[in-house]
Amino acid sequence: MKNAKKAGAIVISAAALALVGIVSAAPAYAGQCPADLSGMDVRTTGATEPVGVSDDELSSIDLQKEIDGVEDRRLRFRKLEVQPNGVVPWHDHTDRPALIYTAKGEITEYRSDCKVGVTHKAGDISTETAGLKHWWKNEGKETAILYAADVKHDQ
Repeated sequence: MKNAKKAGAIVISAAALALVGIVSAAPAYAGQCPADLSGMDVRTTGATEPVGVSDDELSSIDLQKEIDGVEDRRLRFRKLEVQPNGVVPWHDHTDRPALIYTAKGEITEYRSDCKVGVTHKAGDISTETAGLKHWWKNEGKETAILYAADVKHDQ
């Protein structure tokens, strides 16, 4: 009986470890601002010039041809490579929602709704919606690779 209890405890422990592994291997939403450091427009500006960043549009879809009533908008998919000390300059997401997937490295985002930088690591997904203004900086030692899907308003 003692051996059966011991075996059962080992099986339960192994199952718990497997569950932790599955949860931690799943894509994660990016880090968030600590509640006590967030607020509306707590940051109003940031770096204004791109530095050490490439932004390549890999593909796009003209949404007007796909959805009635959607004019002058494209769903686009881009790859950004941000070198160490590289900067994606201050920009606004009004009228341009986006999802950003950090594929490699890590990068810090400085958001209008957070007093401190938010670090995004490989596997994180950042959500960018109306009202957000922000900029990004690679403060690491390796190139950060990001994939961005956004709805671009071509005016």
